[in-house]
Amino acid sequence: MKRPGGKPLYLALACTSFIWHVSVRAQSQSASDTAWDNGKFHIDVAGVISRSNIVLDAPNIQAREAMPLGNGSLGAAVWSANGFTAQLNRADTLPYRYSLGQVEIPGLIPLTNARDYSGRLDLYSGEFRESGGGMTATVYMQPHTDTMIVDVTGADPDHAQTAKLDLWPPRSPHASAAGKTGILSQVWNDNKAPGASGLSFGTLSAITAEGRGLSVTITDPRTITLSFEPYPDGHFRIIIAGPHYDGSQIEQDAVTPALVQTNEGEHKRWWHAFWHRAATIKITSADGVGAYMENLRNIYLYAAAAEKGKEYPGTQAGVADMLSSGRDAHHWDSSAFWHWNLRMQVAANLGAGLSELNAPYFNLYRENLANIEDWTKKHMLRRPGACIAETMRFNGQGVEYEPSWPPNQPSLQVAYDCDAQFQPYANSRTVSTGAEVSLWVWQQYLATNDRSFLISNYPIMAASARFLLAYQKVGPDGLLHTGPSNAHETQWDVTDPTTDIAACLALYPATIQAANLLGKDADLVEQLKAALLKIPPYPRAQVTSPQTLVKPAADAEGQDMIVDSYLPATINHNNENIGLEPVWPYNLIGPESLLFPLALRTYTHRPYPATADWSYDPIQAARLGLGKEVGETLAAITEKYQDSINGFANWDQQYGEFYVELGGIVATSLQEALVQDYDGLIRVAPATPPGWDFDGSAYIRGKTKVDVQVRHGVPTTVAIEAGTTQRLKIRNPWPNEKIEILSGSGVRTENHAMGSIVTFKAVAGSSYLMKRAEAQATTLRFVPVTGLPAHSPKKLGRAQIGLFGRSQ
Repeated sequence: MKRPGGKPLYLALACTSFIWHVSVRAQSQSASDTAWDNGKFHIDVAGVISRSNIVLDAPNIQAREAMPLGNGSLGAAVWSANGFTAQLNRADTLPYRYSLGQVEIPGLIPLTNARDYSGRLDLYSGEFRESGGGMTATVYMQPHTDTMIVDVTGADPDHAQTAKLDLWPPRSPHASAAGKTGILSQVWNDNKAPGASGLSFGTLSAITAEGRGLSVTITDPRTITLSFEPYPDGHFRIIIAGPHYDGSQIEQDAVTPALVQTNEGEHKRWWHAFWHRAATIKITSADGVGAYMENLRNIYLYAAAAEKGKEYPGTQAGVADMLSSGRDAHHWDSSAFWHWNLRMQVAANLGAGLSELNAPYFNLYRENLANIEDWTKKHMLRRPGACIAETMRFNGQGVEYEPSWPPNQPSLQVAYDCDAQFQPYANSRTVSTGAEVSLWVWQQYLATNDRSFLISNYPIMAASARFLLAYQKVGPDGLLHTGPSNAHETQWDVTDPTTDIAACLALYPATIQAANLLGKDADLVEQLKAALLKIPPYPRAQVTSPQTLVKPAADAEGQDMIVDSYLPATINHNNENIGLEPVWPYNLIGPESLLFPLALRTYTHRPYPATADWSYDPIQAARLGLGKEVGETLAAITEKYQDSINGFANWDQQYGEFYVELGGIVATSLQEALVQDYDGLIRVAPATPPGWDFDGSAYIRGKTKVDVQVRHGVPTTVAIEAGTTQRLKIRNPWPNEKIEILSGSGVRTENHAMGSIVTFKAVAGSSYLMKRAEAQATTLRFVPVTGLPAHSPKKLGRAQIGLFGRSQ
């Protein structure tokens, strides 16, 4: 049994050379232009986001070509089979993540069969539009009523129409009709699988239509059929509701609010507000690869909002579950969450200024903390605190259950994480996940300054720290060691894995800061301070095989690298670059660190370059200032793994699931390439790929946004929009040059001599422009950042976004 944090090695493709082609042209840019004027960074958000619309020059007939829609609680996949097919999904139909059903509208066949067919997924407005043969169809989700609308014009008013809502075997719903509404509902109890919660869950979907002579028929126990005629002007509308349901509600009462019509423009206002909150990034390059990555980032942000979830994240195992077109098929345990495949999404949301999208992630761990602590006592030899399972069920149990996996290997159908006595396995003794979750708590607090959030989530940090303290043991050298521990899924039951060392080095200081800030746990603070003095150094070995352990003094010779653990010869079970974890996500090694040369060697000699859709290579390359590597690894993993025309990865055709984790990697990488402040030092354009021009923004600590324009690798505009009053520390964007800092009104606030680090006090609500002291403001021409809607599909090697005409 392998995890998505580790697809089997034999599935990982080797890095190969490739040539990419992208069917977009870079718009001309000038180093003498700036979008900064009168204290504001001027960017046409609607225009720039429209560059990322998904263009269909042919109907998306196959389920694997489905377009995603969602409002954060109800998601859908839409494609053109039988004229129109849509599958509805929610995140709260656990433990199976059952779909709410599929809708078919055969009356749209004339549209999809038309020679002039055209389709667009409009990211900025959150709607899928199709036209052809004189007909149009506009599909969208209402933002507050868990309702999908299919609005059709141009239909033959004298031709009868049908719409079907159905499920499939072995589902056993209750079908009913009340007035002009058909309903399918099903309820079950989570009481069968290991770690079962005993809770009730269910699905409820309802369908109605606006047209003439509407009738509702229960065709069979799994199917509802609507029959009607369009209005005389050829217009009709199908309305499908998918509210939360667990059997405790009266069906009609549950669907009625969802079927209430609201203002037709409400979904547009919701999406427009979302995009104006998000940090926008536009990228141009001569080969078009930059624009392709911009497109993937925007698709990711769109998907993150569409499948946010409420109580639980809408994605698990890196899969876009709420946007699935695969009926009820799931490769990975649908009741569990893999942290390795969530963390890039948490980071992407923070950098985009969309911290609210992380709420279900934190809720998952916070609300389950008591269950996690109970699991830890029972399965980790009664140690205190919280060992958060890397693969954790939605109710806090460290169980992964895969009943669909080989029946001749029953021992591989259930695995226990954070379990001291379970057999050596992928995450049996991965004990660093709690530290990661805790560090994201701290990063979210630093980004938002939300003290109430920290108060609510600090217990996760304290419990995770207490567990690691209890798991460490004093060795003969007087240092604190961990083991047996997993180096995530790559090495099992080793001593002092790099993940454990990094977890302690990062978590303990963050917990100390949080505890002091909140005035809590003075005893824990003292224990953590003492433990920090006894953490072993990272394990090192030669950069060439065979690798044997060497001492830190070997750094001076420049021939060593960080390896997975103090047992470097241990067999590897997965294709993770564990030696780079201290760089990201643990934020322990950067350009100013004495270990930076060691980290560079570790990257250069990493064992698994670009070998998964979740590969963290481009993010870690950005942290190491390797702009060329950022661009090359982003292109490599995209060209290998982005198999779906909607921008998602799809490495497993058997299940037909869409993987959103690739988009999270792309989004985080681009934001890190543009702006970083992981250690309190703001770095501007630290790793922009050569030949990529950037116009955009990223969020940093204290609700602060940094606006940047880069031409030919050099920042031409650097502005700060302060969200908090604080003293900022910035690495000089123009090394060895004097700079000025101007207020939004153009008044010089500070004048700095040459130096590598610049500091100044920023006031909340104010904006500041950094500029070369020798440059005159009049030398830069004001030109807002603009964009035009995508007019054709895009292609990158074997990957593409959108559909070309079937003849192409």
